[in-house]
Amino acid sequence: MKKHIPNTITCCNLVSGCIAVTYALMGEPGMALLWIIMGAVFDFFDGMSARLLGVSSPIGKELDSLADDVTFGVAPSAMVYHELCVMEWPAAVTSLCAPALPYLPYLAFVMAAFSALRLAKFNLDERQTTSFIGLPTPANALFWGSLIVGAGRWIESTPWGAVALLVGVCVSSWLLVAELPMFALKFKHWGWKGNEVKYIFIVSCVPLLLFFGITAFAFIIAWYIVLSAVKRPHQ
Repeated sequence: MKKHIPNTITCCNLVSGCIAVTYALMGEPGMALLWIIMGAVFDFFDGMSARLLGVSSPIGKELDSLADDVTFGVAPSAMVYHELCVMEWPAAVTSLCAPALPYLPYLAFVMAAFSALRLAKFNLDERQTTSFIGLPTPANALFWGSLIVGAGRWIESTPWGAVALLVGVCVSSWLLVAELPMFALKFKHWGWKGNEVKYIFIVSCVPLLLFFGITAFAFIIAWYIVLSAVKRPHQ
């Protein structure tokens, strides 16, 4: 019986992602973000339970990637898609791309494809045991979810907001598969030496959360990317 527990938790992650997609397409980004976070919780515990119970399996690894792509790839893409559907495009874009205008929001799902590619690479890449290569999919999902929930109204009121979202999708898609080392919050010891970047990151997150609320998570992920680019993680 115990060998089915991790896969059951993974399926809960998958179901959470499906619910998040539904809420995203209904125009309820807050609920979509909530279910993405629920999926992240299940994603944390499925791997932990597999290790504790000693029942890790190849099928569990594949199922985990499928669930992650739905929750952290398709769901945030659906949030961006809905946002693009309700936004007004600048006059310059409207005049240049009039025939293609109804189809531009679908470009948001490019991010879901790159999320799947990032997860496939992660499964085969033996370098990512203590750090990451490229932006992790949960971090990317949290960035977009918090940005749309916290700053969606502001983005909608910005003349070039829709274009900025599409540019952001392109940047995120590249970051997901880029050969950019990014640190993981895993500690081999609690001393300062070797953990400088991690401690700086954790401490600097506190004022962001206090001042920006839910939108802070978008700033936190952006700050995480900058810190990773400035100082490569210790191998």
